[in-house]
Amino acid sequence: MPERGHFQRVLPLIRGLADRGTPVVVYTATEFQAATERAGGRFADLFGRFPLGAADATSRPVPCRYVTFAAHYAEALIQEMVGLRPSVIVYDTFAVIGFLLGRVLGVPYVNVCAGHGMTPAVALRSLADDRRVAPSEACWRAVEVLRDRWGIAEAGPFAYFTGVSPYLNVYCEPPEFLNPVGAAAFHPIVYFGSLFPDARDASRPSPDPAWDGRDGAAVRVYASFGSVVWRYFAEEAAAALEAFADAIAALAGARALISLGGHGLPAVTRTRLERSNVRVADYVDQWNVLRDATACLTHNGLNSTHEMIYHGVPMISYPFFADQPALAARCQAIGCAVPLVGAVRGAVAAGDVRAALDRVREEASSMAEALARARAWELEVIAARPAAIQRILDLRRGAGEAA
Repeated sequence: MPERGHFQRVLPLIRGLADRGTPVVVYTATEFQAATERAGGRFADLFGRFPLGAADATSRPVPCRYVTFAAHYAEALIQEMVGLRPSVIVYDTFAVIGFLLGRVLGVPYVNVCAGHGMTPAVALRSLADDRRVAPSEACWRAVEVLRDRWGIAEAGPFAYFTGVSPYLNVYCEPPEFLNPVGAAAFHPIVYFGSLFPDARDASRPSPDPAWDGRDGAAVRVYASFGSVVWRYFAEEAAAALEAFADAIAALAGARALISLGGHGLPAVTRTRLERSNVRVADYVDQWNVLRDATACLTHNGLNSTHEMIYHGVPMISYPFFADQPALAARCQAIGCAVPLVGAVRGAVAAGDVRAALDRVREEASSMAEALARARAWELEVIAARPAAIQRILDLRRGAGEAA
């Protein structure tokens, strides 16, 4: 589905399958076509032919629309899959249509797990009192279609979190990040991680101007709350970043770079974040920026968290919703992060930022050791990917032509 972070986690899987000589047809959005083809996949325009907005343009959270999408376009996509003759269907959990196609066609289907420890039970509990929840009438009708027409008894407006596979579930973190209860809920499970360093480490781009060292900054703090946070919590995110900018502005020898993750802030709000030593960017090459950051203010989204671990960057956690609080807590427990404030989306003052930065400095040695241990977990799970790819290939049906 059109979620950049989720697609990013599927890329190394596409590459792994393609490298084994398997034709991989990737149904997704046009914005991901180039990346799909670089990874060795064959792009298929899903949303140009089957517009998401025509199925559901109003449900909240946005992924509820993927439930509607599955019911709305099931007939057409089932017929298309009959012609394609896939031997296995691999889908991100949010792609409810992939789960449906596997069930209906009787083709082995593999789930790429969404989020940190977001088992169906955990995910449904997290949404119980979520202020964002407002499924559309179309979504509720789709739930009925999924149950009555396609036999998915467990269907609901949050089915984008419940599509666990009885064949195989690909978990996008090292095993050290998932507790035994979560592992059991995703059984059978294979650990795959979320990083794709082969695609990023081949060459080092020139340093970002914020980190070029010309001002001799000893502290280089990167701040990003990703892209999805801004859909629902723009006011809270902007307020936290303003306090962050205030703190950095008063800190001698420091520079900061704030990425808005492609979110368009009102000019007056953006101006409040800019300082002589604080740069605000619409979007940055985060992988490159993290190479030279000394700390990061983060929401602890899954991709960002593991990129920071890979680059050994201490984290200051400010989670917002879903799996972020739990992943922030896990990173704090293993010594890779410190909290900014004590409550999820709690009010932030410049003093909180200064205190967190002081703690990062005071605990620099122990945090470096913790990050090195966690980085080793990342490298181990990446090294084991050939075995994970083989488990997927072992599911193929002999008559199939593509994955």
